Amino acid sequence: MAINSNVAVLCLSASGRDTAARVAGMPGAQLHTRVDRVVPGDVVFDNALDHARDLFAAGRPIVGVCAAGILIRAVAPLLVDKTTEPPVIAIPDDGSTVIPLLGGHRGANRLAAEVAATLETRAAVTTAGEISLGVALDAPPPGWRIANGYLARDVMARLLSGAKLHLCGKLAHRETFLSGMPPASPGEESVNVWIDMAAAPDNTLGFHPLYASLGVGCARNCPPEELSVLVQECLTEAELAPGAIAAIHTVDLKADEPAVLALADELGVPLRLFTPAELEELTPRLANPSEAVFTEIGCHGVAEAAALAGAGPGASLTWPKEKTARATCAIALSDAPIEVPRGQPRGTVSLVGLGPGQASWRTPEASRFVADADELVGYGLYIDLLGPLAAGKTRKNFPLGAEEARCRYALEEAGKGRNVALVCSGDSGIYAMGALIFELLDRAGDDHGVSAAARRVEVRCTPGVSAMQGAAARAGAPLGHDFCAISLSDLLTPRAHIIKRLHSAAEGDFVIAFYNPVSKRRRTLLGLARDILLQHRPADTPVMLARSLGRPEEHIRYRRLDRLEADEVDMLTLVIVGSSHTRLAVLGTGPRMYTPRGYAGKIDTTCVCMDDP
Repeated sequence: MAINSNVAVLCLSASGRDTAARVAGMPGAQLHTRVDRVVPGDVVFDNALDHARDLFAAGRPIVGVCAAGILIRAVAPLLVDKTTEPPVIAIPDDGSTVIPLLGGHRGANRLAAEVAATLETRAAVTTAGEISLGVALDAPPPGWRIANGYLARDVMARLLSGAKLHLCGKLAHRETFLSGMPPASPGEESVNVWIDMAAAPDNTLGFHPLYASLGVGCARNCPPEELSVLVQECLTEAELAPGAIAAIHTVDLKADEPAVLALADELGVPLRLFTPAELEELTPRLANPSEAVFTEIGCHGVAEAAALAGAGPGASLTWPKEKTARATCAIALSDAPIEVPRGQPRGTVSLVGLGPGQASWRTPEASRFVADADELVGYGLYIDLLGPLAAGKTRKNFPLGAEEARCRYALEEAGKGRNVALVCSGDSGIYAMGALIFELLDRAGDDHGVSAAARRVEVRCTPGVSAMQGAAARAGAPLGHDFCAISLSDLLTPRAHIIKRLHSAAEGDFVIAFYNPVSKRRRTLLGLARDILLQHRPADTPVMLARSLGRPEEHIRYRRLDRLEADEVDMLTLVIVGSSHTRLAVLGTGPRMYTPRGYAGKIDTTCVCMDDP
């Protein structure tokens, strides 16, 4: 029996191992075990609370063979929006019951039922609708989409209070997921629910079966409003609600077309792509084949062929091509609800900054990007820092020095329709792979760029905690006033440019964060930087040396500027040199480094001493 993909089955003790193993044996599940307590599974972890919290932040469904309270305490700080939170299920060690704790209407109830069937036990579903009515109106099954969803709670409340269901719409007579609910008899209180591909009436909860496939085409840089107006007119004439569209389909050459992307966003439906060769196979079924289109891209039609391809083999072209000067659209209907959109998705490269290395410094969005990815790409050590989030993922490790190769690989794989996470330390846009990704995309193919397919992918960037932010937090507030960052690596930047920037930063009296301060072969620039800075700021200017930030071997030291030596610094060390105003506050717990911004002047002029009359 198949369950939700990427489900993490947590086992905390040997007494629950057999139960956890049975659940983890289901397709799509992965066994996570507590280190030193249970025979190792697919993934091992040290701290159950931290591990469950990381999985939840990444959006992964969790089945915990443990006390429910452990899972509740783990995820409680992250509970914000029940419409986006992943399923969380608790099972006692003996497997006697399956308890969906969170995400009941986002798959937890269905998952609990499937797990219970595997364990030959029962699912303790607590959501009122499924207990009393056997259905959750705010979570229609695959192949259906809800309309006016904000009404679902009120409708469910009325049904629970005794009202009966009255199905209306052209498809109300068909067998649907609501057919098992008792209908209203004459004179009984009833609540209307719309079942149709047409738009639901105002203030009526509706459900659209996803029979419709929308095919579109357009000229390059077609105004988004032109395509939008055309599609809306066609939907209106065809009496189709946007919610009845399973997906928008077009040729893969339009994967980055602004008008097409805007339309998918406007309608809130997936975008799927087909190659010209795939569309050409459907030429015998087209109502309006075009030799001009074939000459240009290699198929005899885009909108009609894409609509048919998206609707499947048994589809009918119910709305042949309509067009404007620069846009076309067509509609095909499937012979059954489309549960999974056909065609290739637009590829994605997610630029993920992990922070300096501590899991708690990784943003929830970064964790979600990693969880969504089909493949992880990066320097092997950085991927290892993901820990459980990387478990079971396809990964492509690259050594240091192969930065261009890893960026090219990520883009080209995404060009095949895959979701690739390019993993960086710190922030991906600060001395990391972000700039190189966009440089490759900005180059023409014959100028050492990437393929046309790779140039059409989506690039998503998420912020990460940079090394200088992590170091500053450990120090206190050294970046409290103007600061800059300078890399001392001359492998990619000419040495003369680095020296020029050092002089400028020294003269400007900036606090400076030095990245890549030394390596085995580069030993002299840090000493040169020290000597340049000493021409403009005191010898006792505080310097912070932060090594392996956020990792178990983290080590923080402070030095005077005139005593800064390259021999105690390596590539894992970030160096922060204060300005002439930076201070070390000597506190009971040790020194804290800070750079005043000027508030002291205001304090001095506004302070009233306690013993003044």
